[in-house]
Amino acid sequence: MRRRILVASLAAALTSAFAVPSAATAAVDPVTPNIIGGGTVSSAPWAAAVFSNGSFTCSGTIISANYVLTARHCINGTMSVRVGSVNRGSGGVTRTVASTSTRYDLALMRLSSSVSTSYMPLSSSYPPVGSTNSIYGWGMTCYSGCDASAVLKTATVQVTSTNQTDAYGGRAIGSTRINGNAWRGDSGGPQTYNGAQVGVASTANGTTAQYYGSVAYNRAWITQIAGV
Repeated sequence: MRRRILVASLAAALTSAFAVPSAATAAVDPVTPNIIGGGTVSSAPWAAAVFSNGSFTCSGTIISANYVLTARHCINGTMSVRVGSVNRGSGGVTRTVASTSTRYDLALMRLSSSVSTSYMPLSSSYPPVGSTNSIYGWGMTCYSGCDASAVLKTATVQVTSTNQTDAYGGRAIGSTRINGNAWRGDSGGPQTYNGAQVGVASTANGTTAQYYGSVAYNRAWITQIAGV
């Protein structure tokens, strides 16, 4: 099965091929409107839109006053975030990123100054195989020829495995779409179970499956760096 990293850049018009691994463009789903699919979110105070050199690149979550959790492969150039708004281009507050720490395909971005909002709780356990989870992100709403979503989207997925690998060889959660799936620009966004984040978007096959770096697998490292 071929997978693509889910990073996206508006500067590249969201149409360039992913860096690794390479794959042909996926066919458009003829049935479900293609997050791809799912629906929009009206409130998400923990949401973080991630920018590289001023252009939207990835999604992420605010896990404390000073840290945003995203994907390692999103880190490139001068990083900044817009936090606390479901609109990636307006609202909330913006912060530059002072430093980053990475482990497998997870990245912790330390903000230049703190933010006060509701933070995303983190899980210390794996979601049950077969459970229904939620995914969030500002990624493309179709397979090609469209921009990242202006408003944060969500979709439901079913966990198929908790022993997959992310883009850098770390343990990952595999899931298949129920009413939507992750795509370009959803990188770094959360997968949640029972209201807590269990994964960080890493790769997808473009049609049904997505693979999220495991929060539980990296939990001690997150606590060591971010204190949560």
